[in-house]
Amino acid sequence: MENDQDFYTVRGYEILKKNQSNLTPSMEDYLEMIYRNCLTEGYIRINNLAKQLNVKASSASKVAQKLSKMTYINYEKYGIIQLTEKGKNIGEFLLTRHNTVETFLKNLGVENNVLVETELIEHHLSLDTLEKIEIFNDFALANPDIIKRLHQFEKKNEGQ
Repeated sequence: MENDQDFYTVRGYEILKKNQSNLTPSMEDYLEMIYRNCLTEGYIRINNLAKQLNVKASSASKVAQKLSKMTYINYEKYGIIQLTEKGKNIGEFLLTRHNTVETFLKNLGVENNVLVETELIEHHLSLDTLEKIEIFNDFALANPDIIKRLHQFEKKNEGQ
């Protein structure tokens, strides 16, 4: 094993990542959901956001206030939530990242709990790893025979 690499606990890596970004995974989930809704409606209300994320409206309101202070959204209590330009840019990235991870898992043949698995993975990827996953997804799309062969290989080797 090489000694030139620093190793951390999962929590240690989370702390390092947080120091690079001021958004927590929870805040990212809120921004992604706000972005999804703004694509079709142009805005979202707290009650709808809370319902979609399965949280209490008071919790959604607290996070919305934080995101507003961080200039990702425009929000006034009891009003609508709209994304700022900064929020739109981050929201687009977060949705793309989510879709990339979900597609990757489906390419691998994950069928059960794909949404749960995607949520568990997406917040902890580096940009470099995300780019490699995007390349793999593009490769799989251009070469469906490879994915078919992967699944045949998996079935052949089950139980070994």
